[in-house]
Amino acid sequence: MAAEIAAVVLTGPTGTGKSDWALRLAEELPLEIVSVDSALVYRGMDIGTAKPDRQVRARVPHHLIDIRDPAEAYSAGEFVADCTRLIGEIHARGRLPLLVGGTMLYLRALVRGIAELPRGSAELRREIDARAAREGWPSLHAELARRDPEAAARIHPHDPQRIQRALEVLSIAGMPLSQLHRATHTALEAPLLRWALAPAERSVLHEHLARRFARMMEGGFLGEVERLRSRPDLTARHPALRAVGYRQLWAHLEGAYDLDEARARALAATRQLAKRQMTWLRSDREIRWVDPYAPGAYEGWRRELRRELVQAWPQAAGSC
Repeated sequence: MAAEIAAVVLTGPTGTGKSDWALRLAEELPLEIVSVDSALVYRGMDIGTAKPDRQVRARVPHHLIDIRDPAEAYSAGEFVADCTRLIGEIHARGRLPLLVGGTMLYLRALVRGIAELPRGSAELRREIDARAAREGWPSLHAELARRDPEAAARIHPHDPQRIQRALEVLSIAGMPLSQLHRATHTALEAPLLRWALAPAERSVLHEHLARRFARMMEGGFLGEVERLRSRPDLTARHPALRAVGYRQLWAHLEGAYDLDEARARALAATRQLAKRQMTWLRSDREIRWVDPYAPGAYEGWRRELRRELVQAWPQAAGSC
């Protein structure tokens, strides 16, 4: 591939059909898919993440799927390093890197770069957790808003992992996380072509999310969470188990509420995730939007992509 572009990105809120579009494009172009999804990295978390099955991954190369055990962590910094390396390797094979997924933190880190942040402190995190147990995470988010309003504006009041990290950085580095982020630069040597799938009507997405979650439950999602919970080395505090759906079903299995309540909470959390993803996307002026439910949406996107690729990647001219 010529150096005019690094890769194509297909992002958007959860449940908008990004993986399906990527697979359709793979029937026409020699591409490899790089997952931009913080839950797909974990082995054994298949149903609740709508992970592509092994047959699909055998047909079309996928990367950054099943690369971590749920007991392990995987950071945005690791994603940027892995993704940058994979883009170069895919280019060297004469193929198109297609980045697919909705973890906006990963995508933003790739596009804007990632700061050199201080190493974590287990003792400090325990102190922050203890405060959260007493005061609640929204209270700690309010403190973050006073000390680093720019970071707080990007972090949901009920996102304990990111609130904890932002407060930790403030204590260790003595400066706001947002200030450290502004001092970054991307490792990419060429730009990304970025599209987002987002329905014009939010109600359409909500209906689709409800049907998808019902299919997950019918497909054995609760059993998948039960198997994870049976592991003595996993707890609800592991980052992997904070994923939407997993967190609510885990709480149900621990007796926090009945299954109907868990379903309702999981679906509400999924809708909230989609809303947060849309908020992130609206801040990116270079994202181009496609309503995946509009008539002829895929064909229109495919034609636009071809026009973009034909100059930067001559192989596309005869493939699209």
